Amino acid sequence: MDIGILGAGTWGCALAVMLAKSGHNVTVWSALKEEIDTLIKTRKHKNLPSMDIPDSLIFTSDIKSACESKNIIVFAVPSVFVRSTAEAAKPFIKNGQIVADVAKGIEPHTLYTMTGIIDDVLKSNVRLVALSGPTHAEEVAVGLPTTIVSASKDIDAAKYVQSAFMNDNMRVYINSDILGVELCGALKNIIALASGISSGLGNGDNTTAAIITRGMAEITRLGASMGCNPSTFYGLAGIGDLIVTATSRHSRNNRAGRLIGEGLSPQEAKDAVGMVVEGINALPAAMELSNKYDTEMPITAAVNNIIFNNADPAATMLELMRRDKKIEDSF
Repeated sequence: MDIGILGAGTWGCALAVMLAKSGHNVTVWSALKEEIDTLIKTRKHKNLPSMDIPDSLIFTSDIKSACESKNIIVFAVPSVFVRSTAEAAKPFIKNGQIVADVAKGIEPHTLYTMTGIIDDVLKSNVRLVALSGPTHAEEVAVGLPTTIVSASKDIDAAKYVQSAFMNDNMRVYINSDILGVELCGALKNIIALASGISSGLGNGDNTTAAIITRGMAEITRLGASMGCNPSTFYGLAGIGDLIVTATSRHSRNNRAGRLIGEGLSPQEAKDAVGMVVEGINALPAAMELSNKYDTEMPITAAVNNIIFNNADPAATMLELMRRDKKIEDSF
């Protein structure tokens, strides 16, 4: 297959290398010409030094060449750049083309998921797929076993992407609940921030387990209010992705949260991580959704207060522990 990857970050390049090694013709685009020039010259990615980039993989700063005549176009830019990238790619994407998104987030105010943004911009009959799951780029880049979900209302499109991405190291499942899959992908980053903040405060594994479990409970609550399939939240795109993001040393969100818990400001933590912290970007939309659907999301609200209202992390943790008594199964 001919596949175009829009975005030359860690995830975009890790997927591109995996697909190229599977025998696909892959072109990677970035709006940053210097980034592309460096990749062409060195055949190395600065954040993935152990990854070998095949000679067959093409890098370009010409978005037309990354989109035209491709069987699949993959959006792999940070969530805040999905709309502008879709605008730039629009002239070169045809009706009926399969567009797969791997970015995770929700746009503030419109409350669109990433495929919702792409659909809003393209306003054409493209076949939209969301790819999400427990998939750290650092592990995919070196061929460690990984699983992911190909989600779409168009099951044939989901199966097509499944076939393209599946190999001995990447197992791909399909799911028709694209909204639930994308909601999980965006909101789990916020819970991972909470997990990191807790660890930074010196709390232990018991606390991390509680945050993961109750965090998934509030994400599931919101998903149910929005008409999603509850089983999605207990699959790979839900609890699977949350576990890895809330516990792994590779997780930017967990690391940023830990630094905040240790005393850094949110901006200082983002600067120290040096890459996009999607959980922070997702907070405004998460709070809007919580209010719109009248859904209680205490952990999300607590993280929002710490990030945007300068709340003290330790005092906020104590407030969570002192909440009213609850019945566990009353999601």
